[in-house]
Amino acid sequence: MLPTTSVSSRSQGNGVLSPRDAARHTAGAKRYKYLRRLFHFRQMDFEFALWQMLYLFTSPQRVYRNFHYRKQTKDQWARDDPAFLVLLSIWLCVSTVGFGFVLDMGFFETIKLLLWVVFIDCVGVGLLIATLMWFISNKYLVKQQNRDYDVEWGYAFDVHLNAFYPLLVILHFIQLFFINYVIISDSVIGYFVGNTLWLIAIGYYIYVTFLGYSALPFLKNTAILLYPFALLIVLYLISLACGWNFTKMLCSFYKYRVK
Repeated sequence: MLPTTSVSSRSQGNGVLSPRDAARHTAGAKRYKYLRRLFHFRQMDFEFALWQMLYLFTSPQRVYRNFHYRKQTKDQWARDDPAFLVLLSIWLCVSTVGFGFVLDMGFFETIKLLLWVVFIDCVGVGLLIATLMWFISNKYLVKQQNRDYDVEWGYAFDVHLNAFYPLLVILHFIQLFFINYVIISDSVIGYFVGNTLWLIAIGYYIYVTFLGYSALPFLKNTAILLYPFALLIVLYLISLACGWNFTKMLCSFYKYRVK
């Protein structure tokens, strides 16, 4: 197991952090540093962010090993470089414009859909999920003997972003090539292909989220984060039996949003 750094290991001889270290390691200081770098593109490592995006599909465990190294070298689990968030935002904007084109939306309708998807679906829901997982993990998953450790909110948000990226690519990019000609047709093949893509996308989200929290050595019982797989498979089978077309429902919802 990779070594971790606790609060006590960075303390002075009397067990109290020096004022300089305490100020540098507060959540507010880390957040300020992250937001400040958001406006300095030359300081962002986009090549490394692209590497992470690739491996989130092929080997997500390698991505979380990097979080271990960051903890060792910078004393924080969460990203300190917003390059991944910037690239994810670009992916989201491009794919949403593609959705507007496929659904034959006008310019202003597409812009309205883009604002909804970015600020509500991605940012709003992301903040809600990250906060919920941050609370649950710190309340119920932290080992009793390691109360000096806690899950950073920024790390919980990073885990959500990591899990959201494959879902975004599958549902907002790959799916676009099949919507008009296969998925939204009233055939068995249509809702089978569409619902299967949803199964894969949400399955990726659950699995990458599980990897994110299981990578933290001070958490226990993280396997419970895989339990939603059972509900997902049951819902998938019911949808096929009943002829529900999740993609068709999503398209109708998107059109309703921009009216």
